[in-house]
Amino acid sequence: MDSYYAGWLSLIPPILAITLALLTKEVVFSLFLGIFAGALIYALGVGLHPVAGTIGTVFDVITGSADLNIIVFVCLLGALVSVITLSGGSKAYGKWASTKLKNGKLSLAAAAVLGIVIFIDDCFNCLTVGTVMKPLTDKYKISRAKLAYIIDCTAAPICMIAPISSWAAAVGSNLEATGYYDNGFQVFLSTIPLNLYAILSLIMIFIIIFTGKDYGPMAAAEKAAAHFQADDSEDSPMHLADVSDDGTVADMLLPIISLIIFAVIAMLYTGGFFTAGSSYHNLTAAFGNCATSQSLVWASFGALLVAMVMYIPRRLITFGEYMNGITEGFKSMVPACLILFLAWGIGAVCRDLLLTPEFVSHQLARSNIPAFLLPALIFIIAAFLSFSTGTAWGTFGILIPIIAPAAYAIAPQLLTVTLSATLAGSVFGDNCSPISDTTILSSAGSGCNHIEHVSTQLPYAMTVAACCIVGYLVSGLTGANVALTLGISIILLILMIFTAHAFYARRAGAASDMPDR
Repeated sequence: MDSYYAGWLSLIPPILAITLALLTKEVVFSLFLGIFAGALIYALGVGLHPVAGTIGTVFDVITGSADLNIIVFVCLLGALVSVITLSGGSKAYGKWASTKLKNGKLSLAAAAVLGIVIFIDDCFNCLTVGTVMKPLTDKYKISRAKLAYIIDCTAAPICMIAPISSWAAAVGSNLEATGYYDNGFQVFLSTIPLNLYAILSLIMIFIIIFTGKDYGPMAAAEKAAAHFQADDSEDSPMHLADVSDDGTVADMLLPIISLIIFAVIAMLYTGGFFTAGSSYHNLTAAFGNCATSQSLVWASFGALLVAMVMYIPRRLITFGEYMNGITEGFKSMVPACLILFLAWGIGAVCRDLLLTPEFVSHQLARSNIPAFLLPALIFIIAAFLSFSTGTAWGTFGILIPIIAPAAYAIAPQLLTVTLSATLAGSVFGDNCSPISDTTILSSAGSGCNHIEHVSTQLPYAMTVAACCIVGYLVSGLTGANVALTLGISIILLILMIFTAHAFYARRAGAASDMPDR
């Protein structure tokens, strides 16, 4: 289809999608209506029939913009998550950990490390870490709210900076779709060092674990947990009756390790590393030239075969249970696939049909916005949208096609850090939004009341977000100097944690000294 320069009208699809998402909290409906509005503007602009032309354009855009390799990878990943759970590997890890981890700090550190290791998918992270670590943290009277916080902050944040994950594949696909990049994976790698929210969140986890400098509602939850035993009667998010009792730690780790190894090998292969006469025998060049989504499909399929060979001959699960697990895994990924389809669709409407990026970049280039403010401003916009809609994928799917050309026009030297800020803001909003799937699954996986999880985590998330804004201002002023940006952000984070803890401790002490009325 030919493009149509719609001017100000080209802003209607993204604005409509964002506004409706804020009002209705229904991301799928909002994205679809945004696509429909864009298709209607296009149909009227080029003289198509207002009904038939619009409907035809809607589905042509959705199907034409989809990356089916990503869809297959996400579904296979869901299948792998399901069969690993059925094998009993996660349960075995919990039993093993209880013999090795002798205090509360070590159990929380183990939960954080496990969350980091399971970087392939955030939903897998939430369910697995919660199920494995909850008995151990209960033993040491650690609040379920603290466990939920650890789970949540090693889910989306770690997935956003892990090169091999469904998130990395989705970001790379959206970056390539802008038309500014030949290889989205290489660009994604360049955004990792300045993805401040993901990096600072992980640092904060370990500071809180090893110093015990809790503050706000989390400190109150920890104090209450020290005096009261957690209620083990709360429902688990998993139906554990069908989970094998004979699984081992290796049954959880080996399929995940094989997925990582297969993905690396497949990326090198598709990047030309093993091809005779190729100019990509350098590792960096091969990764930059690889077909990421295709490689991830091969890797996830290989990991499923490894799981089958490990589980079925040992009768951990039957072949029927294995196939049923794959089916259930596919079903669990339908919402993610639907959001991906629609995010790609609205991106294609804005980019290919209505030329929104060209219009926005032209307008921003003529504006007087100081270039150094761009990363911090983009972080705030992405954070607000992601928090309000509860989805990071939908947020960066909407913003990347607009942000990339705008940043390139205003400050090309800040293009990478601006993309980093887009991804960081998307993760922040998703991380603390009460309607985010990872927030909900973190509550469920830890057995924590959902509202308690949101209220105890929010002050911590806001602390990190404040440091991110300062960091992105520094980055804008220094031309995206990574060392200065990270250094100042980390120092500020440490100061804020200790200051907030001291303030809360004084306030709590003063309150306890007040006479009863």
